[in-house]
Amino acid sequence: MRKIKCFEISAFSKNNKGGNLAGVVLFEETLTADQMQHIASILGFSETAFVLPSSEDEFRVRFFTPKGEVDLCGHATIAAFYCLQQKGFVVRGMYKLETKAGKLEVRVEESTIFLQQKLPTFCQEVVKEDVANALSIPLASLGDLPTEVVSTGLPDIIVPIKNLTTLLRLEPDFEQVKAISKKYDTIGIHAFCQETLNPQSTAHCRNFAPLYGIPEESATGTANAALLSYLHKHKKLKKSDTSFVIEQGYCMNKPSEITVTLQELNGHIHTVYVGGSAFSVGEKAVMIN
Repeated sequence: MRKIKCFEISAFSKNNKGGNLAGVVLFEETLTADQMQHIASILGFSETAFVLPSSEDEFRVRFFTPKGEVDLCGHATIAAFYCLQQKGFVVRGMYKLETKAGKLEVRVEESTIFLQQKLPTFCQEVVKEDVANALSIPLASLGDLPTEVVSTGLPDIIVPIKNLTTLLRLEPDFEQVKAISKKYDTIGIHAFCQETLNPQSTAHCRNFAPLYGIPEESATGTANAALLSYLHKHKKLKKSDTSFVIEQGYCMNKPSEITVTLQELNGHIHTVYVGGSAFSVGEKAVMIN
């Protein structure tokens, strides 16, 4: 038996509270995919990041949910680089990162870490009746914008909700959420409205990914980058702004704050970064064969 040290980090936290817990394992190069999956299942967080050296870039990271490997995870990347910063492996600056979603950049600042996203892909619209049934709400409770699959590394169904009260009261049918996620080959449903608790925020959201063992997630990076790209496409952002704050996790008593920055070139999105702060919750040892 072998003991693997796992760091427990909460990313996208607000004032060192809330956020989304992720596991981080540093430089255990001999771990197999099955062993990584076992560790992620034991930890039970929505994602665990395994940081490895890269032959071409500075770091390579693999991401595992309790049910399987995914190409990219925003909050687990924030957690991983916070951990690397705390352990002295990185300082303020830009770093290259190799993931299964492609090569990306990470910008480490004093109290915030930003992860570059892939440029958005707008995949297809989703039948609104399917979404309303999955969320157990009347069709009229959906907003006027389309329900659409958008990806900046991972595909999610972006779902506009008419108002904050309805969003906060959602009680999805998770079997139907699984079914619609399979049907459209997505991670899950990312529901939002532009009515917010903080007037300075751009949107309030909730994320449901039961297909990957995550009934609800308190803070999501890639899904919110996709959301901001969607709002840009549908001209629902202030043109003068380049940085936007998203609220998430309040229904779970884990208030979270996600910052997304967009840069335009000739009217099109040129770069997308998602960022936030983090704090250490603790450590745990997992035994493997």
